[in-house]
This record gives sequence, C-alpha cells and structure tokens, in this order.
Amino acid sequence: MADDKTPSGGKLPKTFQQFTERFPELAAAHQQIGQTVDQIGPLDDKTRCLIKIGICVGGGLESALRSHVRRATQAGATREEIEQAIMLGMNTVGFPRTVAAWSWAKQQFLRDDHNASSGDGD
Repeated sequence: MADDKTPSGGKLPKTFQQFTERFPELAAAHQQIGQTVDQIGPLDDKTRCLIKIGICVGGGLESALRSHVRRATQAGATREEIEQAIMLGMNTVGFPRTVAAWSWAKQQFLRDDHNASSGDGD
C-alpha cells in the first residue's frame, strides 16, 4: 500500500499495513470487493457502517468493530446510534459479547476525542 492512511485520513493498523505490503494482490481484491458491495444496493454510508458494527458484535471482532465505529462516526452516526447498533445484538449474541463490544466502542470514542483535541486526526 502506498501510504499508511485511510481514505478519510485515519491511520491504518500496523498489522493491516504489513499484510497489504506482503500480499498486495489480496489487499487490492479485498478493497475491490468492499467497494463493489457498498455500491450494489440503496443503503447509505451511515447505515452500512451501523450494520457492519452489528456484524462485528456477532463475530466478536474487536479491531473491526473499532474501525467501523470510527467510520460510522465519520459517516454522521451519533454515539447513541452506534450504541443502539451494538445493543441490538444482546438477545442474539448475549450479554457478555454485547458488553465487550460496547467497551471497545467506548475505547474508540475516547481515542477519537483525544485525536480531535490534539488535532492529530489519527
């Protein structure tokens, strides 16, 4: 990958950067699939991000959840909307997984707040 920034200016995780450097063809295919899936239906960016948060809750995917929390915020989702997307999973995936996902989202909120106040943007 040419740089270590996301399209929105956030810093990509180091492991993701290393993976894309080692397997550029797979990274390009992954990115193309993501772009294609985003374009095949009527859902707006914010809705897609909230759905992906729900998928991350179900899968127990901490890093992905934090990434999608950041993206959802950038797409205009409020913290309350993000928290509701997480809470919707409680009866399906259980209390412990939901609370864990909520704690991951809170960590991302704190990181975003810190970056905003420092002017870092990462």
